[in-house]
Amino acid sequence: MINLKTFEVWFITGSQHLYGEETLNQVAEHSKQLAAALDSASQIPVRVVFKPTVKTTEEIYATIQEANIAENVIGIITWMHTFSPAKMWIRGLSILKKPMLHLHTQFNRDIPWSSIDMDFMNLNQSAHGDREFGFMVSRMRKNRKVVVGHWQDEEVLTQIGSWTRAAAGWHDWQGAKFARFGDNMRYVAVTDGDKVEAELKFGFAVNSYGIGDLVALIDSVSEEAIDGLLNEYESTYTLADDLKRGGARHSSVYEAAKIELGLRKFLEDGNFKGFTDTFEDLHGMVQLPGLAVQRLLADGYGFAGEGDWKTVALVRAFKVMGSGLPGGNAFMEDYTYHFDPNNALVLGSHMLEVDASLASGKASLEVHPLGIGGKADPARLVFNVAGGAALNASLIDMGNRFRLLVNEVEAVEPQNDLPNLPVARVLWKPLPDMKTGCAAWIYAGGAHHTAYSQNLNAEVIQDFADMADIEFLRIGKGTTIESFRNELRWNEVAYK
Repeated sequence: MINLKTFEVWFITGSQHLYGEETLNQVAEHSKQLAAALDSASQIPVRVVFKPTVKTTEEIYATIQEANIAENVIGIITWMHTFSPAKMWIRGLSILKKPMLHLHTQFNRDIPWSSIDMDFMNLNQSAHGDREFGFMVSRMRKNRKVVVGHWQDEEVLTQIGSWTRAAAGWHDWQGAKFARFGDNMRYVAVTDGDKVEAELKFGFAVNSYGIGDLVALIDSVSEEAIDGLLNEYESTYTLADDLKRGGARHSSVYEAAKIELGLRKFLEDGNFKGFTDTFEDLHGMVQLPGLAVQRLLADGYGFAGEGDWKTVALVRAFKVMGSGLPGGNAFMEDYTYHFDPNNALVLGSHMLEVDASLASGKASLEVHPLGIGGKADPARLVFNVAGGAALNASLIDMGNRFRLLVNEVEAVEPQNDLPNLPVARVLWKPLPDMKTGCAAWIYAGGAHHTAYSQNLNAEVIQDFADMADIEFLRIGKGTTIESFRNELRWNEVAYK
């Protein structure tokens, strides 16, 4: 699991020298209490670090410059306890490179009706201090998250926590490397895109590597390492007897272990955070890497099939953002439909590579023929995915911009046995309904590959899109085709 407590957001309070030392001391004390409360809140998975009150242009600039270069700082939270003249913030905001959340709160929850005086008013004036600051951020066209409410409210803490998860995902993309074995699946459009523009926009790099480099590592794996991994397989998953040592089909599991060990070494040696391959270009491999991919995904790597590097990166970001929450995040594909008018469903799956972080119950390690790829029968984990609220997300290259599309769904437990479908599988109902959800997805140009999440919501993904400064579209309970198509038209103008 990715440890989000290694990340920090800095809590920066704005004021000015106008009010005198006594007031500034109170501001500092209140700010320390707020930062400490946020830091200890269970809803916020990262560290929240108090920084001294900034009162001048120079102090603001120096603090933001320090935040920019601090390796483990993923963003800043700003709060104007008093009035902080916003021209002081211009230089600092102009160099800000990390995400910002503007917390519009005040130290006291209630007005002390019987004792309130002008000293109290001068100290507790976030109501207009934050508006002054907000104007400058808007004037400078800076993306940020605005959260309003008392700092002890559960909803406020939840919103801040969600934003920090998005900031962690965004931070993880900066300088990330993703490996692409071979090229994109031939003639497929939506899984390809502009890797140069992606590196400029998102901060991660995608480069291709020859499958021979991977095969050489697979072939160099020691028998001792293979034996140890086979022991892990047998203790972790349900295996048929003929797949265990001495069984008639054990060789398939043996080859899967070799592939996992070689692939893991390749990723670790190259400091990669995810990878993709295509079954059209796996020369020298005995079988397709199904089990290996599933297990690497469960360890936090990003993956997508057929050269789809954009979904690789998105799955990795979801893994980071959802770390520590119940449920999982995985590579997914809309595979086939159940068009029962009373119970319309999508069956999601992929050939081999949906990881078991989504599983309801213990996964079964199985070996079955695969009709494409021209390789030996591959090992894979077979399981059903739990029901509940979830979402699918697709990162799309629209030519003049990137678009991040989300469809909220309601997953349901399989109502029938699937004895002849030996893959990981999930059933869901697209929101607001099957026809609207699917039509809106297609109007938006959504891909057939997605990042599927059981523990992230659309607000987190929108925060992430805002940090990336890209288009965000949500399909959910209130979506209508008319309003959604209008949003697409307006966005074409906005992003022209």
